[in-house]
Amino acid sequence: GIMQCDVLANGVVEAVKQVELRVPLVVRLEGTNVEQGREILQSSGLPIIAAVDLDEAAKKICTAVKEA
Repeated sequence: GIMQCDVLANGVVEAVKQVELRVPLVVRLEGTNVEQGREILQSSGLPIIAAVDLDEAAKKICTAVKEA
């Protein structure tokens, strides 16, 4: 894919830090370096959840909201 997921993930992490996000954020990643991008999101310590597709994203956000 043409999307550099590691670059995108780093941008998402920085944006979440800047806006001090307090609710879970689900991010769908697909493209080049997708595994690295998911690792960046998971290791950030922020409420960011990686998803493979939109169906999984919807399920994960519903679970995250119920647990919050």
